[in-house]
Amino acid sequence: MNPYQDELTAEYNRQRIIEEVNLIRLEKQARKSRIYRPGIFERTMFNFANWMISTGKQLRKRYEVPPVNCNPSPKSFAH
Repeated sequence: MNPYQDELTAEYNRQRIIEEVNLIRLEKQARKSRIYRPGIFERTMFNFANWMISTGKQLRKRYEVPPVNCNPSPKSFAH
């Protein structure tokens, strides 16, 4: 083989590797931009968590002692 042929082969292989790297980079970018679609487990857990939060708020409203105003504003006795 002549040296010119070796240089051409090396350049061809370098270009092929660069194209493969670019293709892999595009595939990774395509996977990242994929729309998130939760499965049945994720949807169920999300709804369950929201139910627990709303139930906790209702229970807190029902059983929490209302705050008492300890410093009433002074009122005059003669209205």
